[in-house]
Amino acid sequence: MDINSSLLKRFGKTFHDGDIIFCEYEPGDAFYLIHSGQVQIMKIMGDIEKTIDVLEPGEIFGEMAILEEAPRSASAIAMGKVVALAFNRANFTILMQGNPQIALKLLKLFTKRIYDQKRRFMILTLDDVEAKVADVFLMLAEKRMMLGEESETIQIDLTIDDIAHWAGITPDKSRKVVEHFARQNRLEIYSDNIKIKNINDFQRYVASKRKQLESE
Repeated sequence: MDINSSLLKRFGKTFHDGDIIFCEYEPGDAFYLIHSGQVQIMKIMGDIEKTIDVLEPGEIFGEMAILEEAPRSASAIAMGKVVALAFNRANFTILMQGNPQIALKLLKLFTKRIYDQKRRFMILTLDDVEAKVADVFLMLAEKRMMLGEESETIQIDLTIDDIAHWAGITPDKSRKVVEHFARQNRLEIYSDNIKIKNINDFQRYVASKRKQLESE
């Protein structure tokens, strides 16, 4: 999203490396749109604080504070210098009235971000590493279907490290799982993408794992 100087002057905030933008569970009164830099999103899972995402320029975070008046569901920490636009309920209303085009773009970002966040959480709730990786494949297949692409065989433009990031596991574990699926002839591994031979097979696999969790 293009951010002009007037928006930066009015709503811009600067954070430095390691600055805590907000903490998990605290009340939320603002959301942020990243102009430059990266933001690490961390969540307490069990007794461990895990990185669940690293956000780039153009992405938003903290939006549930505006949409649901809910406490922060995760912590946000600046990685290096970060410049972001900060919006609360009052100035967001002013922005929507005075800059409808920017407001529409933000609402579209809201929709995508909320979907991605909830879908990522579904992956992280699985306690089986293979199921986590399989669900990453499903998530990406779902996005393709939203764009009108429907096929049992799909090519996913992700590396092993990308899959590890989405699944919340180490790259080593990600590699072992993907290689295991390859030995089962369920996918083919290339340098910059993975070819899934039958996405419906992974869908059935993940569904069975979720059913096991629900019955425990």
